[in-house]
Amino acid sequence: MAKHQFDASILREYDIRGVVGSTLKMQDARALGRAFGTLVAQSGGRVVALGQDGRLSSPALANAFSKGLRMAGMDVLRIGVGPTPMLYFAGKHLGADAAVMITGSHNPPEYNGFKLVLGGRSVYGPDIQRLGQIIKDKEFASGTGRSIRRSVFGAYVRRLMRDSELARSLSVVWDPGNGAAGAVVQRITRYLPGRHIVLNGEIDGTFPAHHPDPTLPETLEQLRATVLAEGCDLGIAFDGDGDRLGVIDNRGNILWGDQLMILWSEEILRLQPGATIIADVKTSQTVFDTVERLGGVPIMWKTGHSLIKAKMQESGAVFAGEMSGHIFFADRYYGYDDALYAAVRLLNIVARSSRSLAEMHDRLPKTVTTPELRIECDDARKFGIIHEVKHRLQQAGANVNNIDGVRVATEDGWWLLRASNTQNVLVGRCEARDAAGLQRLKDTLCEQLIASGIPAATLKSIMEPAAASSGSETVEAVA
Repeated sequence: MAKHQFDASILREYDIRGVVGSTLKMQDARALGRAFGTLVAQSGGRVVALGQDGRLSSPALANAFSKGLRMAGMDVLRIGVGPTPMLYFAGKHLGADAAVMITGSHNPPEYNGFKLVLGGRSVYGPDIQRLGQIIKDKEFASGTGRSIRRSVFGAYVRRLMRDSELARSLSVVWDPGNGAAGAVVQRITRYLPGRHIVLNGEIDGTFPAHHPDPTLPETLEQLRATVLAEGCDLGIAFDGDGDRLGVIDNRGNILWGDQLMILWSEEILRLQPGATIIADVKTSQTVFDTVERLGGVPIMWKTGHSLIKAKMQESGAVFAGEMSGHIFFADRYYGYDDALYAAVRLLNIVARSSRSLAEMHDRLPKTVTTPELRIECDDARKFGIIHEVKHRLQQAGANVNNIDGVRVATEDGWWLLRASNTQNVLVGRCEARDAAGLQRLKDTLCEQLIASGIPAATLKSIMEPAAASSGSETVEAVA
């Protein structure tokens, strides 16, 4: 194979992703397939499960990646179109040595990419960079592998339904957003008791209804309207590849990922006292406080689905979640992020309770928060700014958690600043007991950014007076 040059932007921290035809081309997919096949061969493996989402570019990318795998001597089990968690399931169900998902996740239609698993663990960070080095050095394994069609759709649906324990029938609106979870949603709603309305269930890579990201409030408007118009118990939305979810209660309120984590944590700690539960640094302090109050062991960890899964395996945690809606059950399940499975477990909670989901929402701890605050910052500068802020805070004797950026606890609450691993932005968030406290936290965050050379004009969205609303908010997930 001739020497191959990548656009450096496609090799991300947690996956490989780019704009098809621009930063990501078919020859990239074939080269990456052969490089990943080389990693699998070096680990002693030979069988790779390969799935794809419903994007228009996914079939061609899957074919190219499969060819590269087979050139490295891999046998490729092609499971077809479905959500990313179905691919994770296939890796376990079929006993594959590795698994690859062709997906652009929640990104716009022109994007696509690859999520990789080797030996049951996500491939991220240095291992992704290693693929680029293998291609640069042309140090490929060689062989002649086979391509084999293997459907796991029915087995995956049965596994989801195994833990469905609805104590009563519910009325539920589902919105896969024309993403890869559509066919699975339509199948499981045939088996669940009650009334189920599926919006945008046809898999369509142009995403004609709305952008496939349930962390954006505007993408939940159709779901909210239908829940209210139909008098349903709740609504559930999924991102483009089905590994994140968003939820609307029966009054039309949004429950964000960290709020939902409290409901699931309560259920798990009732059944497994003392269990370890992980949440990322962007998560509300109320989650960690609730887990501790209920006798569990809370762990705050870095943002990123790959990093969370690795920490779960290391710590033996039975449950984990991110504010962005990635939810991980190792309690009765496999420990990877599966929004469809999380939805089933949520339905169990709602059906078992005498309260409505809105009433459960009402009793959650109330705080005043910002959404994720995205501050544009040059890639070459963003990590340096985090280092400078951390140094100043430590010199001042502040209460700093530096697991992932800086998360600073004060009498008012906490504020966070971290560098995105995937975009040229710094990510901030603040949480306080009241609006006045939130404003003080935001002012402190701005002071630190300005001290590191971020122009005040760039911070306009942070400097605006804090709203007096309560509960968690979010915008587009930034890893």
